[in-house]
Amino acid sequence: MAHLLTPGPADLAQHMIRMRLTLMRNSLRGDNASNLYIGVSAGLILAFGTIAVAVLWPAYLPLTLAAWLSGWIFGPIFVGGGNEALRPEYFSMLPATPGRIATALLAGAFAGPAPAVNLIALLSLPVYGWRFGPAGVLIGLAAAVTTLVTMVMISRVIVALIGLFVRSRATAAAVGIVIGTAIALCSNGWAPIVALGGADTTAWSEVLVRALPSGWGVAAIEAPWLLALAVLAANAGVIALLLAAWAGLLSRRVVSAARGGVPPRRGAPRPFPTTSGARVTAAKELRVWWRDLVRIQLLALAFSYAVVTPLLLVTIDAWIMVPFTGLIAIVMAAASSANLYGADGTALWLTLMTPGAERADVRGRQLAWLLIIGPAAVVLTLAGTLVSGETWAWPWVLGLLPALLGGGAGIIVLLAVTSLVPGTDPHKRGGNPLSTGADETAETSLAWLVLVAVPAIALPAAGAILLNPWAGIATGVLTGVLSAWGLGRIAYRRLESHGIELLNLMKHGPAPQADKPTTADLPIHHRIGVMISYTIAWLPLFPQGLVPMVMKIFGIEERVWFLALHLPPIWQWPTIIFMIALGLLMYGYAILIPMRLSSSSSATTG
Repeated sequence: MAHLLTPGPADLAQHMIRMRLTLMRNSLRGDNASNLYIGVSAGLILAFGTIAVAVLWPAYLPLTLAAWLSGWIFGPIFVGGGNEALRPEYFSMLPATPGRIATALLAGAFAGPAPAVNLIALLSLPVYGWRFGPAGVLIGLAAAVTTLVTMVMISRVIVALIGLFVRSRATAAAVGIVIGTAIALCSNGWAPIVALGGADTTAWSEVLVRALPSGWGVAAIEAPWLLALAVLAANAGVIALLLAAWAGLLSRRVVSAARGGVPPRRGAPRPFPTTSGARVTAAKELRVWWRDLVRIQLLALAFSYAVVTPLLLVTIDAWIMVPFTGLIAIVMAAASSANLYGADGTALWLTLMTPGAERADVRGRQLAWLLIIGPAAVVLTLAGTLVSGETWAWPWVLGLLPALLGGGAGIIVLLAVTSLVPGTDPHKRGGNPLSTGADETAETSLAWLVLVAVPAIALPAAGAILLNPWAGIATGVLTGVLSAWGLGRIAYRRLESHGIELLNLMKHGPAPQADKPTTADLPIHHRIGVMISYTIAWLPLFPQGLVPMVMKIFGIEERVWFLALHLPPIWQWPTIIFMIALGLLMYGYAILIPMRLSSSSSATTG
């Protein structure tokens, strides 16, 4: 194969593109195809929306393009290092320079739907340039191409930098903190902007979005033509520098030791405690949480998001979220822990080869998770409630805290054995420490499911608190204990009866089932509807429905971003009820439509 890939840069890039397209074409089956079609459809909607911004609201175009840039930067990090169908390690033995391989890999990176969709969005630049005449259109077309290449290159360089940077617990935690803070800024970053002031903030923010690489095209269109050519030339120079940096990072990646965790200390290993059952499994799990860089990063992400999100609202003197810092951390930590067995790879055979070890394994994982998450969540909850001075929140935090802890401990082991996503064994992971080798889309869907299921377990406690605070606290404790015990019992019984199937799934992946319908079998309009419903249904249900409902009940006057509380009093309750109903209807649509497909298929085959 080397003689085919190394004749020249053009041929090398051509073969990379063909390989990428072939891999993508062969993977378009079942849910993979459905996810791709839905993702492309959603991306096209956003792309044409960007063009509409250039036509109707041109002043907001730099901010919109900055959102696309943030997607290229944070998107691959959120899904475990991005889609690396063509890994640099595959080509480390080819007789080619790192620069040529990097250029070819870059060409392969453009052979996919994401760059094509982004290019459509960047056509907003020549549309914006139409206001400045034919020269503005030409500059906009050139800027669209250079901006696309710059965005892709920045994404690759940042992922490569993080991949080389994350080689210790401290760096893994640092990356997790940065990512968690970025997610919090995406949701509540408007608060500090409002706190800083109106007109002055608008002025420097307009300069900032034009100074970002995504805004260079807009700046070139607005500048005189000589300066515009200088901006485009400087952009091309930045692309060359990014390519050189990426080539150097790739060469370091393929020659550096690739490991998915921190090795044990030199010298005699520490013995496990002289005990048995769940305690041994808990001790093993605690060491895994301490050594696995992916788990450390996800844990830091969960707690940093939980801390930063309320603090952003504090900048506008809204302390309502501070008492719930620990509760947010529990939910986020559970979402990042939903694939426990999949993250361990085929190590499950050790449990299956030990008679009667399934119960101890599940209970030990629950105990370890509670020991890691519980104390920190309790401290954050108590400290946040005391510091905020929100005395009304005490029944809520004391009742919801045990319910969420128990619910999280039960949900994560249940989903780990019922919705397992196969991943690469930790000792076989590639040179990207952000990636576990699992299906990023499936893991993301699992995380979203946990974000909905864990708060739902605490609903009985919330309802009891509304009736009687002390009864609500008792209900929360009882709900947490029953959830951890009952869901854990279902999990280890499932592991006892289906352990061999789970091990086979982790080793060989899901077996093809030609007769079983999938989401890909739905009509295209239903596929798009299901994707949109799962993506945005939480917005009307939780932040625009349930949260303002609780605030109305307790007479909390902070309106923050809740739509209903900004309306006249006569319209507030109807709006809240409408938002809750809308969220439930969207979740019902997303769940019932695929179920109807399965039932109709079973009736046909029967």
